[in-house]
Amino acid sequence: MHNILFFGDSLTAGYGLANVSVESLPALLQEKINTAGLEYKVINAGVSGETSAGGLTRIDLLLSQQIDVFVLELGANDILRGISPQHTAANLQGIVDKVKKRYPEAKMLLLGMELPAWIPGTLVADFRRIFRQVAQHNDMALVPFMLDGVAGVRHLNLHDGIHPTAAGYRIVADKVWPVLQRLIS
Repeated sequence: MHNILFFGDSLTAGYGLANVSVESLPALLQEKINTAGLEYKVINAGVSGETSAGGLTRIDLLLSQQIDVFVLELGANDILRGISPQHTAANLQGIVDKVKKRYPEAKMLLLGMELPAWIPGTLVADFRRIFRQVAQHNDMALVPFMLDGVAGVRHLNLHDGIHPTAAGYRIVADKVWPVLQRLIS
């Protein structure tokens, strides 16, 4: 059995879902893995409110278990806290460096985020760019915007307008699965 570590924030943890163990993104992807007959165990290491800086500190606690595939989903909370895209990129790179040092053979996937286009200035483009740069620099698979088709769609999000519903996560899982499947097949 191989391990897939999903390392992220509330979007990985499954914040607000009635049953995280079946409705969260990691759980839905485990279901797809099982259906495909692949021998991988998904570990949900999502923590609501996590920033990239928090993740850089926390990743050390998780490196004692075997990691065959590392899925990184952090950055959204950085923007909410006013952390610059440059700091986010440095923290994401630091997390990837730690995983690579401990598990150089691990396959990696980065789940990117985007900001609403109405935000003024260069922040939207700068934030979008960091995920592509980190993925390219590390030869990581990339889902450029994990919430594509879900963000901003009222019935696919909780009342906060930020976190997907169970139906929203099914759409996200359908977008992430082909990229993850290529890594593990």
